[in-house]
Amino acid sequence: MQRIYDFLRRHPTWVDSFWAVVLLGICAVWVAVDARPSLAARAAAAPLSCALALVVALRRRAPEKMLFLAIATGLAQLALNVETNPGNAAFPVIIYTCASNGARWSSRLALAAGLAAAPLSMMRWPPHDRYSTIWTTLLQTFFLTVIFALSWVIGDRLRTRRAYYAELEERATRLHREREAQSKAAVAAERARIARELHDVVAHNVSVMVVQADGAAYVLNTAPDQAKQALETISSTGRQALAEMRRLLGLLRAGDDAGGEYVPQPGVDQLADLIDQVRGAGLPVRFEVAGQARPLSSGVELTAYRIVQEALTNVRKHGGDAATASVLLGFGDAALDLLIEDDGCGARHELYEQGGQDGLGQGLIGMRERIGMIGGTLDAGPRPGGGFRISAVLPLKTGR
Repeated sequence: MQRIYDFLRRHPTWVDSFWAVVLLGICAVWVAVDARPSLAARAAAAPLSCALALVVALRRRAPEKMLFLAIATGLAQLALNVETNPGNAAFPVIIYTCASNGARWSSRLALAAGLAAAPLSMMRWPPHDRYSTIWTTLLQTFFLTVIFALSWVIGDRLRTRRAYYAELEERATRLHREREAQSKAAVAAERARIARELHDVVAHNVSVMVVQADGAAYVLNTAPDQAKQALETISSTGRQALAEMRRLLGLLRAGDDAGGEYVPQPGVDQLADLIDQVRGAGLPVRFEVAGQARPLSSGVELTAYRIVQEALTNVRKHGGDAATASVLLGFGDAALDLLIEDDGCGARHELYEQGGQDGLGQGLIGMRERIGMIGGTLDAGPRPGGGFRISAVLPLKTGR
């Protein structure tokens, strides 16, 4: 039974053709049995009944064309004085079809034709009894008008309901696409954030380890104590780098409901430790704080820490052996000012913007992304007297 139902749904014209044949058979019986119509009326009723059966058979395949055929058939019935017969059931059917499936103009035309059909069909009968015939005609006109109007209302409601469900499906599809796009954007943003964190961790700590290893190799024979101190610094820096990388990689592996220990993100309070570490690696750094220090939002503190870390890493990479640096941290009323300068030979500004000489580094690209996320500004470029300068303004938010 399900296969038959699915087959009929896929082939609606076959169903309509079946009912058209049934209607044509009923019309044939009516013409043969009813003796009231004249011979000419019976002869005219045969092709008109075939036309109405064709309207029923093709109503869903070509509703507009079948509407015109039904109107033409109705006018021919009036002109040839053919009485109402069972084939006239095709009129409310085509009205319903145009209201539910046809074009809007055909729906309006079907309603107008249906409302005008009943009065026109009753005008062809001459009243023999002055009172009974008039009242009978009025009742028949009212009854047919209600049938035609009700057919149109049911079809129009079906069209409205179908459009409503289609809109709901389209809205659900659109929301699904938007959720997928938002999920992809969130994943991309998280990957970019983790990539920035890994870059800052690796670039800073590895550069410290390289500098300390070079120094240890240089003084290994002449100053074993300094070499030992440098190796201890390499060990502690490597352990710190591994701990931070393990934390970041744990975020990638952990699910939404996975537990775990999360290490607090570094902030402004850890800048002193960072600068001591850089000084221990051989880069003289002057650190100053202006204004009244106060708690900041975690995003601002992490951004400030990473900017200073990246700037000092670049000084060690590109500033040369004799370079010195200065870090100025200024607490303003509405913003946190950062100024990192060095007097080394430095690299060209274009190399910082493009990711270094190999094009793979983050450099100022990562700084601009971090600052852009919190609505700050960044100004970076060579100093007039030599070296490089990075100036950042981070808008302050409420405390943690």
